[in-house]
Amino acid sequence: MTVRPSGQSAPRPVPVPGTTDSPVPPDDVVAYTRPRDGLPPVTDSPAALRSASAALAKGAGPVAVDAERASGFRYGQDAYLIQLRRAGSGTLLIDPVTAGPLDALAQVLDGPEWILHAADQDLPCLHELGLRPRSLFDTELAARLLGRTHVGLGAVTEETLGLRLAKDHAAADWSVRPLPDSWLIYAALDVELLAELRDALSTELRVAGKAQWAAQEFEYERTRPPRPTRVDPWRRTPHAGRAVRTPRSLAVLRELWIAREKLAAELDRTPSRVLSHQALIAAAITRPTSRRKLVAIKEFSSRQTRQHQEVWWEAVDRAMHLPESDLPPVHAPLPDGELPQPRSWGRHHPEAARALEVVRLTVRSRADELRLPQELLLSPDSQRHLAWDLGRAREAGAPADTSTPAVAARLTELEARPWQVEQVGPALSEALTTALA
Repeated sequence: MTVRPSGQSAPRPVPVPGTTDSPVPPDDVVAYTRPRDGLPPVTDSPAALRSASAALAKGAGPVAVDAERASGFRYGQDAYLIQLRRAGSGTLLIDPVTAGPLDALAQVLDGPEWILHAADQDLPCLHELGLRPRSLFDTELAARLLGRTHVGLGAVTEETLGLRLAKDHAAADWSVRPLPDSWLIYAALDVELLAELRDALSTELRVAGKAQWAAQEFEYERTRPPRPTRVDPWRRTPHAGRAVRTPRSLAVLRELWIAREKLAAELDRTPSRVLSHQALIAAAITRPTSRRKLVAIKEFSSRQTRQHQEVWWEAVDRAMHLPESDLPPVHAPLPDGELPQPRSWGRHHPEAARALEVVRLTVRSRADELRLPQELLLSPDSQRHLAWDLGRAREAGAPADTSTPAVAARLTELEARPWQVEQVGPALSEALTTALA
């Protein structure tokens, strides 16, 4: 494999890694600007991929993994570059668009532990390519479990290894070709130090007594199914909730949103670059009754918007002629399993609101004791469902079982991991029993 030399020796991590309580002092942090082994060429053909897969198979130990997407530029969350690094193999930069089928690579990666930072961001696009880990270590999640204040890759690397990575191209359009060398350097550095970071964080987790907590969280993250598709996703158009308030206006918003999604998929562009959110809202509020009135809206005056004027007009016209019975309700119906917004509980479900206050305070207090973000000790959704069940039972005149076994069983049903149940279950049982007596 031909490697472009860096022309300079890379600095090494500090001899003793920094920790949550004793991070590397800022004055001791050294800039790490280029890959230690030089910048590898992009693997952009089937032949190059076969060679890269063979090189990766000859390596040893875990594999550092990262992926770059074109969020904000392209439709969807496809990977446009995959970065891999393994001891004995070096760094690989793989173009999944031109490298051909990734079956051989998937076979090599099906075994060793993967090291990722914020794995939940990259796993979905890697799964789409047939790449799945047997086990993983998430350095971002490890940092959160350790109570770190700053958990971005750059900050964790600085505080732990004393090295400052180049972080200039996170929001770049990674679908462009060819990729500039400066971007490739950034991409290579994202996996350059993950193995060293994993080792340091793993040691700190073990010393803190949180190694098993981390193992359970990593496995949950690895095996968690895709998030379900949202009901009425068009209702989540930014700033639409306060501005669009009538069924007819909501119909205009919905039809324009659907038309924009379809066109954006055809053009392979992020929807907001095809038609702005502000344009959707402006049309929904104005409810134009002709093409002329639609074009008169300032948000529809750009050249790109006029280019697809007929698409937008057909959507608006369709919404304006829907019968009243087909108009969307002002308040979205709740999907199965979803609860009303907690801000409404005080008026309509006071017992649930009371239980939720106790649950939130208890989780927050216990999380502070354990030096964890409270949402990591128990997810906000689980907190709400636990409180809702207890509150609704009391409102119905039924006994609310707040014993430790009952609380533990309900938390397990809500997908809390064993370590979470163990650490917060007894405290919740005690607090709820006292408060709801």
